[in-house]
Amino acid sequence: MVLKEPVPFYMDDVVQLRKPHPCGSLEWTVVRIGADIGLRCRTCGRRVLLPRRTLEKRLKKFVSRGPAAPVQGTSELVTG
Repeated sequence: MVLKEPVPFYMDDVVQLRKPHPCGSLEWTVVRIGADIGLRCRTCGRRVLLPRRTLEKRLKKFVSRGPAAPVQGTSELVTG
């Protein structure tokens, strides 16, 4: 079994899903990141939580990407 690398999601990403929301919108904004991804509909403002795996399956494309999270480098330990 080959494991796929998870799709990186960032806050304020705008994604397009395969099926429209009942309000007619296809675009969602990422508002929460974790094991579950929080999305807000760009038309009606409805918020939903989807498991990361489900969102990866429903994702059609990224409309725009939010700013990447800053990567924290390793700090040098001072021994004395």
